[in-house]
Amino acid sequence: MTSILTRRSHRTPATSRRGARGTRTSNGRKVATVQRRSPLYLLLLVAVVALCLIGVVMVLSASSVTALQDHDNTWYFFKRQLIWMGVGVAALLVTSRLPYRYWNQLAAPLLGLSFVLLVLVLIPGVGRNLNGSSRWIGVGGFSFQPSELVKFALVVYVAEILSRTDRHPTDLHRTLKPVLGVFVTAAVLLILEPDLGTTIICGVVLFAMLLAAGASYFHLGVMGSAGALAVIAASASSQYRRNRVLAFIDPWDDPLNTGYQNLQSLVAIANGGLTGVGLGASRGKWGFLPYAHNDFIFAILAEEMGLVGGGFVVLTFMAIGVAGFAVASRIRDRFASLLAVGITTWIVAQAFVNIGAVIGALPITGVTLPFISLGGTSLVITLGAVGVVLNIARES
Repeated sequence: MTSILTRRSHRTPATSRRGARGTRTSNGRKVATVQRRSPLYLLLLVAVVALCLIGVVMVLSASSVTALQDHDNTWYFFKRQLIWMGVGVAALLVTSRLPYRYWNQLAAPLLGLSFVLLVLVLIPGVGRNLNGSSRWIGVGGFSFQPSELVKFALVVYVAEILSRTDRHPTDLHRTLKPVLGVFVTAAVLLILEPDLGTTIICGVVLFAMLLAAGASYFHLGVMGSAGALAVIAASASSQYRRNRVLAFIDPWDDPLNTGYQNLQSLVAIANGGLTGVGLGASRGKWGFLPYAHNDFIFAILAEEMGLVGGGFVVLTFMAIGVAGFAVASRIRDRFASLLAVGITTWIVAQAFVNIGAVIGALPITGVTLPFISLGGTSLVITLGAVGVVLNIARES
């Protein structure tokens, strides 16, 4: 298979990198030069900033009623999101300045740490259980969701394996088995939480990275088929997952129970029309739509901003995809290219799954909308991952 990585060297020579901060003239004097950002760098940065700003506004709007009822303060979730936004921006600044080559050395320790945290989540008294799922580790008022870290850790580790000169992507024993072993381990731990949505996203990311690295179509077909069968089996093995699938097929069969959330989401979107009912004027957030500021914040956004606002968000995620994949295709470093492919696929796939569930095109999986939904761990780690792609964009 011919891939975007086939004709690239393993590492980029230092002399070929752009962005030097100074040059020397014939008399030996050093003259400062201006480091310019590429259009792809600016497109990615502007798109992420726009989504973050929209997210902060929508968290305030969508959570105000719930915050007043539960915490007697309409600003409660908004203030928390602002704090996490500040931490996330700091993470982005650090990772955008940290040379991406350092992640090569951190691949194994980062993956090991994420696995340890996934195990700790399952220990009673350590992991926090909410709505039947143990996905958080809590200390006082602070909580951390390890499933968000494992996405980034898997991307870094798989990119490190696939970029080795002695590991060919078509080699079943030396390359595919270690990669699949790591993924299956993560998938089992995630299913035990349970968190099928994150497992599906990790599988899509792995598939995209193997495709970009040049894995054979036969191996990809077998893995894709096995993954689809595993998702079907997992969906059928749990009553609440079966209810979600049945609600997706026919929400009107049980409109006051299993199909309630699906229908209320569609009602909110329909109320928004073309231009929306106005910022802050949503009716769905008044107790009609569950998880209005988390998984279903896009429905509130579409209700208040209409098709125009919802379409802008979709186009912005598409811009992130275009910029991320373009960066991956232009960088000569195989490890960096695979990093950009993995992170971009992760963000775009998660947005696709979330929005698809909200508009009724996909079953509900419980994943958040990147940069927009309420969630500190997701926001910080995703912004940190974007910083890695920005660093790669500076080199491409």
